[in-house]
Amino acid sequence: MTTIKKLMKSFETVHNELSNDKHARDHSWEHCYKEFYNAIGKENPDVDFLSLHLAFYLASWGMYRGSTFLLKQDFNLHIPVVKEILKEEYNCLLRIEFIKLADEKVWEKVEKLYNSIEKEYAKIRKKVKGEINEKVSSILITKVLLGTLGCVPAYDDYFTKAVKEMKITSSIFNKESIDKLIEFYKD
Repeated sequence: MTTIKKLMKSFETVHNELSNDKHARDHSWEHCYKEFYNAIGKENPDVDFLSLHLAFYLASWGMYRGSTFLLKQDFNLHIPVVKEILKEEYNCLLRIEFIKLADEKVWEKVEKLYNSIEKEYAKIRKKVKGEINEKVSSILITKVLLGTLGCVPAYDDYFTKAVKEMKITSSIFNKESIDKLIEFYKD
């Protein structure tokens, strides 16, 4: 089976599951994204409400399990991240066409936002768990970017396993990996 056929079969399976169960956990992405979509560019968005949506989406997508620092705080821990995402300079990333991520200026914005989110979560993690030498997980950060702006895929275990297995791109979130995804998309 070709790579495209495998992907289409996977998409069809997920689509059918979501269509058949209006309360499926994967709908939490839709709810989170919709609330951010409606809030971006608005005056005085409700950051508490957006933080709650972000927290629930992340929990339903596996980010609140195990020994994660997220478990030690309530949903308000996401407020600094939500405020960063809502900055006007990042409005251009909402609903962006995937191939536009190849543009250096657009990628600089993605990278800047990624680094800002990482910095905010690192502060929270340090408060909760103490000094840790590792960077905040790219899985968490890319899931946040997917759930709020929809500008990049979540580089979680399912995604990275699939792209490696199908020899599409690497499992590391960076410009090179995104460029390879764009080339695959174009092809």
